[in-house]
This record gives sequence, C-alpha cells and structure tokens, in this order.
Amino acid sequence: MSTWRDRVRSWNSDAGISELPLIQAPMAGGPSRPALAAAVSRAGGIGFLAAGYLTPDALARQIDELAGARVPVAVNIFLPDADPPHAADEVVRYADELEPAAARVGATLDPTVAYTDDAYREKIALLVDRRVALASFTFGCPQDWMVEQLHAAGTAVIATVTSIEEADAAAAVGVDAICAQGTEAGGHRATFDQATSAPDTATIDLVDALRRFDLPVIAAGGVADSRDVAALLAAGAVAVQVGTALLRADEAGTSPTHRAGLAAFTSRPTVLTRAYSGRQARGIRNRFIEEFDAAAPAAYPRVNSLTRAIRSAGSDDPEVINLWAGTGFAAARGGPVVELLRALTP
Repeated sequence: MSTWRDRVRSWNSDAGISELPLIQAPMAGGPSRPALAAAVSRAGGIGFLAAGYLTPDALARQIDELAGARVPVAVNIFLPDADPPHAADEVVRYADELEPAAARVGATLDPTVAYTDDAYREKIALLVDRRVALASFTFGCPQDWMVEQLHAAGTAVIATVTSIEEADAAAAVGVDAICAQGTEAGGHRATFDQATSAPDTATIDLVDALRRFDLPVIAAGGVADSRDVAALLAAGAVAVQVGTALLRADEAGTSPTHRAGLAAFTSRPTVLTRAYSGRQARGIRNRFIEEFDAAAPAAYPRVNSLTRAIRSAGSDDPEVINLWAGTGFAAARGGPVVELLRALTP
C-alpha cells in the first residue's frame, strides 16, 4: 500500500502544486468545512474534514463536495470512550450549576441529555465506502478492525496521541502515522481516557519523544509562525498540523463571534477546561470558563450536549461561547488560506 504521503504527492504532482509540510487541523463544530479543506489542499497542504458532531448523511455530503473539488479527501473521526459511571447524575448536578448562565441568555437546559458515540461506526463505514485518502482518529485508539478495513480500501490511517503510552497503543494496531498533540494545541485534548488530565508536554518535546517509533510523526500545537514550523520539522516531524492559525481564514467556517474573540482577546491567556464539553479543551479564558470550570464533570459528550443550549442562545457573546484556540492565537490573522500558509512556510 502507498504511504499516507504518496497519495497526496501524486495528486499535487498531477495538479502542478508545490507540496507544503503543512496539514490543516480538523476543527469540529464549524471551522473545518469543505471550502477550507479544499483551499488548503490547493495551496499544497493537506486539508481535513472534521466528522465530529456531524450526522453520517451530513458527513457524506461534505465528502462528496470535497471530492467534487478534485482534491484528496481526509477525514477525522471522534472515538469517544464509554459513558463514565454516574455520568448522568453528574450532568444533572452540573445543570443546576449552569442555571444562572442559562437564565442570562434565555436558554432552557435539558439535564437528561443522552450519551452518544457520535455514530463512529457508521462514519468509518462511510470512509471505507468512499475510499478516502486519509483517516485520522481523535479521543481514542483505533481498533484493529478499523485499521484493517481502511487499509483494504486504500486509506492511510493516522492516530492522534498525547503521550508515549498512547503512541505505543496506536503503533500496535498498525497505523501509518502518529499526530503528536502537545499541550499548546487549541480545542479538545486527544487523550484516550477523558477522566485523566492531559499530559503537560510541549509539542516539540512530544515529537522528540516519539522518534523512538518507526512511524512518521506529525506535530500539532503551539504554531504561531514559520519559526515554530521550522523548529518542529527540525525536531523530527515530517509535517506540522495547524488549526488556530487558520481560524480567521476567509475560507474557514469559524463563527463571527469566535473570530471577534480571537481578535479582541489577544491579551487573555488560554486555559484547559471541561466547562463546555466535559473533556479537557484549550480555549481563551472568558466568563463562562471562570464561572463553571471547577464544577464541570468529566462526562463527555453529555456535558457538550447539555451546554449546547447556552452556547446557541448566547452565540453572539464571546463571554458565553467556547473560544477554542491554541497558545499562539494572538498571531492568527485573516485572509485567504494560500497567503496564511505561505506565511507559515519556513
């Protein structure tokens, strides 16, 4: 089977595109739409669709749209772990804590939200059927059957990890590459066990530690400019995954409020929080995080479903919605993807 890079290189060569060592991070919830993935691929990088929170039918439409743009299709799948014990009771308690925030925005909370596995099996079957170029996994280690089915369809497989132990598990099931997500990365941490705190390991240190594996390593987290990209490549990464740097891109599906928060809150720090989803995620500190982080249980995805009503009702307020961002978010700029990737290229 061809390597994960070979299929992209072949397409780039046929299309006359110069290859860049940059991969667009799959950012679920809106930013990673087909227009962004297509623009990244046309600029010489690798664009990703984010399957998280989409129905299988919605994902199928996005895959077909991206395939219609005649670029390689890469898709990220969430592998949420099992429903934690007592999660339902903890979510009911958290709903009581959230009532003041819900009242402020006029939202009605449903504390009986159900557990969901994000239809990951149906989505994997869809990727196999569409024979996509790349499949990556987050929140868990892909199982043998997943890797085998995807490989049989000609799809290369990437596992996102935050530690040596997770990388060891991913290597054991035969993945083609490892995405090393450092603590600086924006959005959800990729830890296999949501109940544990994510390792506080810098991206460059994690890349160096994972060189012991006979697998290509992709670096993810803390990329603000071309110097960061150069440093990660020098540390042994074969490519660098960027997400926050593209949140303000013209082609991204980032909401206006999220874009405004990125621009207005540059003096604020980013923090890891469970307040919005129950899983640790890095975002810009705002009022919602300050008020509710300490009370939030490790109960993903129930907490994510619970807070959706507040985030929807308060969608125009950056103090209410989740402003996922990595530590280098102050350097993020608007403009066409091709210009942003050019600025990030060493």
